Amino acid sequence: MSLRETALAVIAKVSKVEAAALRPDMDLVADLGFDSAKSLELLVELEEALGIEVTDEQAARLNSVGDILAIVETL
Repeated sequence: MSLRETALAVIAKVSKVEAAALRPDMDLVADLGFDSAKSLELLVELEEALGIEVTDEQAARLNSVGDILAIVETL
């Protein structure tokens, strides 16, 4: 599984939306219903699944599925 596929699987798990239905333009709050608790869960799950550490600055810029995928692509 690629890093992108892993990230999408994590987003799908936390949001309870199928990975195949996720699009880069989907907003985490408006489209996927993320609140602060879910956002924190997503960050922890992504860090564990990808073996990375997301800085507070990076986390503040994660507003959409595409934002998460952009960070993954820099790995």
